[in-house]
Amino acid sequence: MASGILGQAAPSATTNTTVYTVPASTVSVVNVNIVNRGASAATVRIALAAGGSPTNAEYIEYDTSVGAKQVLERTGLALNAGKQVVIYASSADTSVSVYGLEDAA
Repeated sequence: MASGILGQAAPSATTNTTVYTVPASTVSVVNVNIVNRGASAATVRIALAAGGSPTNAEYIEYDTSVGAKQVLERTGLALNAGKQVVIYASSADTSVSVYGLEDAA
C-alpha cells in the first residue's frame, strides 16, 4: 500500500495538467492541495477525470478563486483505478500536491 505524496506539479497557466493517475487494480483516497504563490488571485479547476481532457460532469471545482498566497484543499476523495486528478489554473504561480493512500482493489 502506497501512502504519502502521490503527485505534485507546478502547472503551466491555462493548461490541463494531470497531477495523479490511480494505478490499475488500485483504489485511492486522496487530498488535493492547490497553493497560489502569486501576488494576485488565480482561478483554478479540479476534475476527477477518465482522461486528461475532463468532461463537464467530471469537475469538482470550476473557476474557483484562490487569493494571493492562499490555499484551496479538497479532502477525502475516493477514486477507482484509472481516474486522474486534472488541474487547470489561470496562473503559472500555483503548486499542486495530491497526497493520500492507495490500496489493491
